[in-house]
Amino acid sequence: MEITCKNCQQVYRGHYCNNCGQSAETHKINAHFLWHDIQHGLLHFDKGILYSLKQLFSRPGHSIREFIEGKRARHFKPLSLVAVLATLYGLMYHYFHINLYPYSGDVEGINYSEFNEWTSTHFSWITIATIPIYSIGTYICFKKQGYNFVEFFVLNTFKASQRLFAHIITFPFLLYFNGTPKITLFVKILYIIDVLLIFWTNIQFFNKISKLKALLLSILSHLIFLTIFYLIVIVVVLMITKF
Repeated sequence: MEITCKNCQQVYRGHYCNNCGQSAETHKINAHFLWHDIQHGLLHFDKGILYSLKQLFSRPGHSIREFIEGKRARHFKPLSLVAVLATLYGLMYHYFHINLYPYSGDVEGINYSEFNEWTSTHFSWITIATIPIYSIGTYICFKKQGYNFVEFFVLNTFKASQRLFAHIITFPFLLYFNGTPKITLFVKILYIIDVLLIFWTNIQFFNKISKLKALLLSILSHLIFLTIFYLIVIVVVLMITKF
């Protein structure tokens, strides 16, 4: 039986495309796909990092949508990519002693120096932990677009990698302003860049609706993320101060 490759459109016979090597079986992205990615994606690296990063900064929404629909042969695994970039950024953050907090010592029961150190040593896990929160907002706002929650999780995993790489590129500026009051302003600029990247990617990804509607739903989605995120932060801070 002849098969048309979902990655390169080559017509072939067998289990793998004779043009690009992609498997004939591209399963729907669901919980099983995610578990397989966790088990194997973090252990088997390929040469797709540069390709994925290039796509995330040239046509992010289109490339992520194509990945979800089955065009995956050249991409780096989404969880592997975010783990590699988050670990790299965390190591840089820790090695150069970046301090984002102007406070010293204890303020309202919180030692910001210790908190900054803990953040730098657990950066990759913190980054990955925020992805489900982003996905909740995306699912609520875009659930009518025909994707399941795990597919939204993959979308937000790629977007997290996109933001991380933007932070890695701009790290020299962070290092330059480290230890000065201007670092707070630079962090705010980074946040604006992050939000613009999120909106740009969503507008491309959800191409079946108008750009204006995609933008408005992206803003609402981000507000939902911020609400959930700060509620979690408040609960954690209250637990820290209590114990």
